[in-house]
Amino acid sequence: MKKFKLNAEPREELGKKSVKALRKEGLIPAVINGGALVNLPYDGPLKKGQKVVDIDGKRGLITTDIVVKAEDVRKLVYTPDIFEVDINLNGEEIKAVMKDLQFQAVKDTLLHMDFLQVYPDKPIVMEVPVQIEGHAEGVKAGGKLTLSMRKLKVKALYNEIPERLVVNVDSLGLGKSLAVGDLHFEGLELINAKNAVVCAVQLTRAARGAMAKAAE
Repeated sequence: MKKFKLNAEPREELGKKSVKALRKEGLIPAVINGGALVNLPYDGPLKKGQKVVDIDGKRGLITTDIVVKAEDVRKLVYTPDIFEVDINLNGEEIKAVMKDLQFQAVKDTLLHMDFLQVYPDKPIVMEVPVQIEGHAEGVKAGGKLTLSMRKLKVKALYNEIPERLVVNVDSLGLGKSLAVGDLHFEGLELINAKNAVVCAVQLTRAARGAMAKAAE
């Protein structure tokens, strides 16, 4: 996984008015989830921007509200690549991955970002791009290769998640498909439904004609 360095500041003023003012200044509100699990009620110390989110009335998770510059996250947001994000917050480095983005419906401008703090010994679930490799037998015979799932959900330690999931299609024949259950990547668990089709070679009109002539 590629690495991305990002500077952030804690955000203490919440609410719509504050968020609107930040966006006018070219800043994006964000949150870092995945902090420490604590018992409720919690009366321990909290750093600037931190708050405790109630999970079940007995336990809570410490999350951190931050703000980042829109120009700083452009290369992180507008790319198919996935990154380990090293967030520098008040001199402390927090390792995280990007989990969710919120955009304005009409103008498609970035409104909010969600990060997940990661740890060396704690698996995470993350979507990873699929990369097709090879030349399918079915394509050589006149078929058309289609990619139905451009990303797959993977569960693994963050430092074992690859930048791409490479799927070889050399042996994929006419009318055949590869499902999630057909794929295996060492050290990774695929979370998607086993019968979900990742890619397939569809019969084209020309291929059907060639098959019909061959059967005569």
